[in-house]
Amino acid sequence: MIDETTEKKMDTELEKPDDFTRPEVLYQELIDKIRQYHPSDDISMIEKAYQVARDAHKDQRRKSGEPYIIHPLCVAIILADLEMDKETIMAGILHDVVEDTSMTLDDVTKIFGAEVALLVDGVTKLTQLSWSMDKVEIQAENLRKMFLAMSKDIRVVIVKLADRLHNMRTLQYMSPAKQRDKAKETLDIYAPIADRLGISKIKVELDDLTLKYLHPDVYQELSEKITLTKSARESFVQDIVSEVNEHMKEAGIKAKVDGRVKHFFSIYRKMVNQDKTLDQIYDLFAVRIIVDTVMDCYAALGVIHEMYKPIPGRFKDYIAMPKPNMYQSLHTTLIGTNGQPFEIQIRTYEMHRTAEYGIAAHWKYKESGSGKIAAGDEAAKMSWLRQILEWQNDSSDSKEFLSLIKNDLNLFSDTVYCFTPTGDVKNLPSGSTPIDFAYAVHSAVGNKMVGARVNGKLVNIDYVIQNGDRVEIITSQNSKGPSRDWLGLVKSTQARNKINQWFKNELKEDNIIKGKEMIDRYCKAKGINFAELNKPEFQEKVMTRYAFRDWDSVLASVGHGGLKEGQVINKMQEELKKKQKKDVTDKKVLDELENMSSKAPVAKKSKSGIVVKGIHDVAVRFSRCCSPVPGDEIVGFITRGRGVSIHRTDCINIINLPEDERVRLIDAEWSKTEGDASGERYSTEIQIYANNRIGMFVDISKVFTERQIDITSLNVRTNKQGKATIVMTFDIHGKEELAQLTEKLRQIEGVLDIGRTVG
Repeated sequence: MIDETTEKKMDTELEKPDDFTRPEVLYQELIDKIRQYHPSDDISMIEKAYQVARDAHKDQRRKSGEPYIIHPLCVAIILADLEMDKETIMAGILHDVVEDTSMTLDDVTKIFGAEVALLVDGVTKLTQLSWSMDKVEIQAENLRKMFLAMSKDIRVVIVKLADRLHNMRTLQYMSPAKQRDKAKETLDIYAPIADRLGISKIKVELDDLTLKYLHPDVYQELSEKITLTKSARESFVQDIVSEVNEHMKEAGIKAKVDGRVKHFFSIYRKMVNQDKTLDQIYDLFAVRIIVDTVMDCYAALGVIHEMYKPIPGRFKDYIAMPKPNMYQSLHTTLIGTNGQPFEIQIRTYEMHRTAEYGIAAHWKYKESGSGKIAAGDEAAKMSWLRQILEWQNDSSDSKEFLSLIKNDLNLFSDTVYCFTPTGDVKNLPSGSTPIDFAYAVHSAVGNKMVGARVNGKLVNIDYVIQNGDRVEIITSQNSKGPSRDWLGLVKSTQARNKINQWFKNELKEDNIIKGKEMIDRYCKAKGINFAELNKPEFQEKVMTRYAFRDWDSVLASVGHGGLKEGQVINKMQEELKKKQKKDVTDKKVLDELENMSSKAPVAKKSKSGIVVKGIHDVAVRFSRCCSPVPGDEIVGFITRGRGVSIHRTDCINIINLPEDERVRLIDAEWSKTEGDASGERYSTEIQIYANNRIGMFVDISKVFTERQIDITSLNVRTNKQGKATIVMTFDIHGKEELAQLTEKLRQIEGVLDIGRTVG
């Protein structure tokens, strides 16, 4: 449950949007937390990450009006609470710079190394997705990217969870619709992922925050009612804690005992599942006993069962059979002396750390000779993540992949434990059948399954597996494969996915024929000429859009229902319209080129000193957006009625030119006589970034005066951090002279960097 301190922090976190001292206070809080658990005193790279992120986000603000840097710092503090390593902390500080500022991933790699860059890239959302994709597809593609990055480094998702937790804490500044969307996504995806990774410290708070925004009335009612009974509840829990403490001491067991109320979302879920009101939910309380060894856990359990009457069927041994997220503990529900039910959890200190921090608890900090901190590779062995990656490969449809993820995460909460004939433990969703078990062993076992034995007896394939069952799958090489009826019996996402994959592969030829027929019928019904659309160039666009390897796979997908025929035809029509528009543009450009050539002399060298390849002398002008000078790599752009404009090849306007306009680009180069030898001067523009100081501009002007270069325009901006940006326009002979000038300018005290305008 969110305690009063956290609740107060959530409500007041962004009270002072104009308080520019707060980032420094938060940064100091972060450093203090790191020093509490990290053996190294060297925080220089974290300091550098903070400075880089602060400068990159300097002009940005959050919805609250507060400086944006507050968010990355709060994310880093959450990671420090999990006692993560320095690389993860740095990634938390930098996690938004690639997505929201001018910094690139290459910049992050150069400054902080490939390890930090991988983490930053993993949590950076994809921004170049097709405009025609809906929200669900965009969400799915971003999740695909995140899970792929997780396979390389599990810390990616830990940074993402910290990012999501702080966003949820400050969700009050978003619109109601945005609040619901974010809360629903958190409930469906991120809280279950935190649960999968065993990070209850984050999972519990995410759950309660989703309840706050998805069901505000319920949240408010629970909060008020639990507050009203606070004193009685605390008295009840304290009595139990005192009694348990006394009996532990008498038994000679060294133990730490504390009590708590279950968190809001847990209570709400119990009310919904059991169809009860809050007054009818009795086991709202849990007492935790933490001991030194596993032997002490079972000894403490014996003492507890002697003290209180256990409720039959409510004992769970997660020490002998841990949950898939590595959680271990003994759970037992008891009746207090006053008839009030309550739960006791018994675990070791190491188990408690794993329960709170999950996979994050497995980061061990070992100082090596180089000072680099090595992280454990526990996460790379997680079977769940391997399963996710298999689904990514098997599923070509984004929505199907997202559905698989959500179903698997939601099924995770209730698990049954059963055994193979050799004694290996398999954990399956509650309600699973022998079919689920077979596919959990191997897809080949599931595909060849003809029957099953449970505890030595033959059972039907719809038998519901119980905790402790010993399951044996009967297979046959003569099996014709799974039945479609099995899809209605299985509970696990893995089994459902494997069965669907079998039908897709086995019936591919039939599905290809069916897909062709469905597309033909669709086109006839809509009056569409499919022959005009059915061309390799348009097929390629459909395959790229929906991630298919060949056209037959597209047809097969339509045949088995994975892809709608309308989606295929709409994409092909869209590409046809683009081509028709491009053909019209191409014709206009050719006409313009022909007109230019017919009106000009035969010489190809223009008076400007530019040679435009392929056409005669034309009007040439230099673009102001990038100001090319002799020595720069250049390209021409055929304008409408104004000749050819010359740009640098690295000009932003050229790089971002729409596809249908790129036909207007034409090769151009400098005449070999151009440059310093010709005496011609060309206008160019540079930006100087410097620490502001008295005399800075005098020193810069002196360099220009010594070289007899006239400054034609000047603009200076200074921010509150004392950084100056000086934009200067001047005339120069060529790139070589410009290089000499900038080299001299860089030697001036306080100059940080110099760059040319690129568009």
